[in-house]
Amino acid sequence: MIIVMRHGATQDDINKVIDLIKLKGREVHLSEGESHTIVGAVGEKVIDPREFELLDGVKEVIKISSSYKLASRIFQQEDTIIEVNGVKFGGGYTGMIAGPCTIENEEQIFECARLLSQSGVKIIRGGAFKPRTSPYSFQGLGEEGLKLIRAAADKYNLAVTSEVMEISQIPLFIKYVDILQVGARNMQNFNLLRELSRVNKPVIIKRGLSATINEWLMAAEYILSGTNREVILCERGIRTFEVATRNTLDLCAIPVVKKMSHLPIIVDPSHGTGLRDKVVPMSLASVAAGCDGLIIEVHNKPECALCDGAQSLYPEQFDVLFNKLKKLAPVVDKTMN
Repeated sequence: MIIVMRHGATQDDINKVIDLIKLKGREVHLSEGESHTIVGAVGEKVIDPREFELLDGVKEVIKISSSYKLASRIFQQEDTIIEVNGVKFGGGYTGMIAGPCTIENEEQIFECARLLSQSGVKIIRGGAFKPRTSPYSFQGLGEEGLKLIRAAADKYNLAVTSEVMEISQIPLFIKYVDILQVGARNMQNFNLLRELSRVNKPVIIKRGLSATINEWLMAAEYILSGTNREVILCERGIRTFEVATRNTLDLCAIPVVKKMSHLPIIVDPSHGTGLRDKVVPMSLASVAAGCDGLIIEVHNKPECALCDGAQSLYPEQFDVLFNKLKKLAPVVDKTMN
């Protein structure tokens, strides 16, 4: 349930609403828009809306029928805009994240950081702990990988994003990483999501392999239900019967999510297709569909990559693509950054 305050409602009016919500045993979440303040009452206990309708400064009381409350467009009408290292995601902005699938060694990650910086990228991605289907595949360098990508990022003034696998790793990631990622396989790791709800850093949640949009938004709700308000959704392809590509990139999710939620949604065309020659057209299509960002795999030597080289762009390919995206974005009323 949300309580919409009238324009000009005093802080005392808002405080009385908050006090009554707490008295009724529900959690309070505030959303302050340009024209009015919305107070969310989140929880399972039944509340009579009439008790709030009679309070001073209250415009209306709305019951939210969807299972996700705080991620809902009803709770917050304005787009959430998240900014990291000068790059904005959401609203009229489309942010860029790029880098190798995994951190392999010092030479590789420093060279990738240098080349991406030259292209204008300000956020680098790279996996230190890799969830692999086969136990014999390269699993990442662990903390040593985080140290390397942090050092490379600092040298070239980049922010860092990497995937956190479990609760015990969170303190390590807070030390080295600017944006934490939750991978597709962990989208419904609810214990991990609850811990991330207390983290004071943005979190990217990738859509699960077979997750519905509602389930995806509920995963985001776990994080929003704590103190963390910086959640970015990432469409990375879903599992269907099609085998021509690694996954089926669901670009319909972009307009659907943007109608349902205020959270920014970015796209991972690298995992979504699994093929280098498909990454460029699907990146362009994603921006045309109105996405709030892209996360693209770029490797200085894809043919030598230890992980997902076939879906990683060469630096010169990425440079051409980034320039095309900057020209395309204004056509759909976006600013590529």
